[in-house]
Amino acid sequence: MTIESDPSYPAHWEADVVLRDGGTARIRPITTEDAGRLVSFYEQVSDESKYYRFFAPYPRLSDRDVHRFTHHDYVDRVGLAATIGGEFIGTVRYDRIGPDGRPASGPADEAEVAFLVQDAHQGRGVASTLLEHIGAVARERGIRRFAAEVLPANNKMIKVFTDAGYQQKRSFEDGSVHLTLDLEPTAESLAVQRAREQRAEARSVQRLLAPGSVAVVGVSRSGAGVGAAALRNLRDSGFRGHLYAVNEAVTRDLLDGVRAYPTIGAVGSPVDLAVIAVPADRVPDAVAACGEHGVQGLVVLSASYGESGPAGLARQRELVRQVRSYGMRLIGPNAYGVINTAPDVELNASLTPAPMPTRGRIGLFTQSGAIGIALLSGLLRRGEGLSSFVSAGNRADVSGNDILQYWYDDEATDVALLYLETLGNPRKFTRLARRTAAVKPVVVAKGGRHSPAGHVVPGTRLPEATVSALLRQAGVIRVDTVTELVDVGLLLAAQPLPAGPRIAILGNSESLGILTYDACLTQGLRPLPPLDLTTAASPADFRAALTDALRSEDCDAVVVTAIPWVSEDAPADDLAGALRDAVAEQPGKPVAVVHVELEELVEALSAVRGLPRPAPSPAGGPAPDPRSPAGPPTTAGASIPSYPAAERAVKAVAEAVRYGQWRRATADDDGRVPEYEDIDEAGAAAQLAGLLADVDAGAVLTLTDWDARELLARYGIRVLPTLPAPSADAAVRAAGVLGYPVALKTTAPHLRHRADLGGVRLDLTNEAELRRSYEELTDALGKPAELQPVVQPMVPRGVDTVVRSVIDPAAGAVLSFGLAGVASELLGDTAHRLVPATDRDAAGLIRSIRTAPLLFGWRGSDPVDTPALEDLLLRLSRLVDDHPEVIGVSLEPVVVAADGLSVLSAAVGLAHPPARGDLGPRTLPSY
Repeated sequence: MTIESDPSYPAHWEADVVLRDGGTARIRPITTEDAGRLVSFYEQVSDESKYYRFFAPYPRLSDRDVHRFTHHDYVDRVGLAATIGGEFIGTVRYDRIGPDGRPASGPADEAEVAFLVQDAHQGRGVASTLLEHIGAVARERGIRRFAAEVLPANNKMIKVFTDAGYQQKRSFEDGSVHLTLDLEPTAESLAVQRAREQRAEARSVQRLLAPGSVAVVGVSRSGAGVGAAALRNLRDSGFRGHLYAVNEAVTRDLLDGVRAYPTIGAVGSPVDLAVIAVPADRVPDAVAACGEHGVQGLVVLSASYGESGPAGLARQRELVRQVRSYGMRLIGPNAYGVINTAPDVELNASLTPAPMPTRGRIGLFTQSGAIGIALLSGLLRRGEGLSSFVSAGNRADVSGNDILQYWYDDEATDVALLYLETLGNPRKFTRLARRTAAVKPVVVAKGGRHSPAGHVVPGTRLPEATVSALLRQAGVIRVDTVTELVDVGLLLAAQPLPAGPRIAILGNSESLGILTYDACLTQGLRPLPPLDLTTAASPADFRAALTDALRSEDCDAVVVTAIPWVSEDAPADDLAGALRDAVAEQPGKPVAVVHVELEELVEALSAVRGLPRPAPSPAGGPAPDPRSPAGPPTTAGASIPSYPAAERAVKAVAEAVRYGQWRRATADDDGRVPEYEDIDEAGAAAQLAGLLADVDAGAVLTLTDWDARELLARYGIRVLPTLPAPSADAAVRAAGVLGYPVALKTTAPHLRHRADLGGVRLDLTNEAELRRSYEELTDALGKPAELQPVVQPMVPRGVDTVVRSVIDPAAGAVLSFGLAGVASELLGDTAHRLVPATDRDAAGLIRSIRTAPLLFGWRGSDPVDTPALEDLLLRLSRLVDDHPEVIGVSLEPVVVAADGLSVLSAAVGLAHPPARGDLGPRTLPSY
């Protein structure tokens, strides 16, 4: 509700949020136009809640109260409301106070805060969500503490404050509980916020995937069309809940054997999920009817939205606003649908004809309906089932992030597969994926590098290589194709994780064994010499060889290769049985099969034949030991994945090996963000505030060398002093200040960091050498005004490196490292980590570039001081994490010697930070 005539209205405080029960609400500032809403809201609050708020009977608000509670300056007095359908369900306000407890203005940094939540909405997490948002607003306005007076009997409100995770003080004064909350975010408050976010978003997806009743809106009487197809698929797949058909022109009680109604409002019972399949121009009416009826979520199959152009994109944005205004969530538009194979649900609200996929341990999310069809077909063809499936179409609301929140503690899902065309918010995605990957594999195939039509999430400017690096940092298994997505998913769903990279190879074809051996080397694995059983090998020979390999302590996984027998004496069923028996006798290591023209073997190996699935985990947790590197338990009855090419099987095994290594490493040590006693965070904040005081919003300020050195020094990063040398005499004077030996270099943009062009002279030990070098430089490259020469002291020789941090609009701060020169500029040999980086991240960062051996004594050279380099990376990470105003830092070159390092040059860019980010209060993406 932006008031265009009021320029002080803080529109960026508006936010859609998911509440504890999975429904949504909108939080926005209270305005002068809300008097009627406030009075109506207050009339629906119980006398008890009013008493708790005002400490006395307070049956109605006076005109003075209404004026006070709806007129704010949005600085010293702020009110926020949580709304559903445009009506208030909860309010919060703060008033800035001074040390005497009376109203005050800045620089007073304390405020009194008070809440009121409608009784019908208490227990939904409204107050805790409002506290997050009013806390962020207060910090933005320079308020550091909240004070609250609460009656001792008001246990719910006391719990809201005490459970928030902020540092607090509590006392009992004059018959009330006095609470003081320090609003500086803490590790505990952030953990509380993210745990609440996970529970709320998971619950919102659960309401979509496990409804007790479904209505399909837009079912044709002829049985043709998308709506009728969706209804048949729901009916024929055995949905366990109540099913209704809606058609405004219906003239009979049943459509396709399902109870039919002219409107969803005519259904005399609650409807949890509505599948909408009407033309786009009729969707708003259908959404409004669903909202009025209390529907919890929508799957919109209708097209002609963002994928159709600007008009459709505007229609899509309005759809999201309308859906959320009723507290609902949305899958789509232009969706293919959702599937849940749980035996007590059996939901097939998709365009996949019955029978729907069998129950399995794989969760599948796609943005593309066509890719969803291909993946479903591929899994079905190879005998694998699903736990759940979501094809979100234009992904205007529910996204892959929401589905990861659901899968994290979904006991039915052991492996998460996602086909993504855009990440939208890489910072949040990698955060969620990292947490999920610690308990179950997350496999991602990412589509095009550009945001496709219809996907109106904020895009990222990060190069694909950087996105891949960030995904690897989060433990995500990144694959390139949907075929690899299925290949890797099958292995991870059916087999345990390998303990290492040693691969045994056995089979009845020497050539196929050699191909498999070569593929292992290509993937960085350590294959053992292939065991050739010869073409005469029987199923019993396969069983004996596989049993021996699985028993051996010299291998961590086994690849079995098989070609057809010349005779028909050994059918595929016999070979499959032999391999199953060997795995049952020696469980614990993954097995993959490579076959050539043995399609019947695929079916025989994938058939579980009624044997038990992995044992379920205890209630409330995703796995019995969520940090166990072994992965989900498997049984002798689990299928054995098979592949028609050695490269595909080995690729799947290699991804499992790398994921197992990541999981074991993070289980042992997930790293920590170090604390530094010599960091001047407050001084840096004051300096940044002064530098940005006269900078317009959206503008970027590039710091002078002096300001950059001062800012970096506050975080223990010393930049080598540099003095200008506009003439030879000035160069001599500079050398006198710095002390010989010195370096003379050009700083003109076209010559900066280009030693190969002759713009650098080193080890100048006296005035004569300096003057001669200055003359040579200007004679060869141009006049001093063009070259912009400078003088620096010499530093110990070492390896030249580049350290950078940039701010991506979606991913946040990213820390980058590489060697200076050709390695990073031409070959792209640069590594990346998300900020804040841990000590483990910093160590991995410098070791993950291909040219890392140059830092560790390659070809007999002296190893450089990598601990000093790691310390530099961590200090820079802290700087950009502590101060979002720092949008870019480039340290180039950083000369890393055998003892210590030297930062020769630094460039720093500043801008006013965004109002909210992934570290702010919980919000849904705004469109």
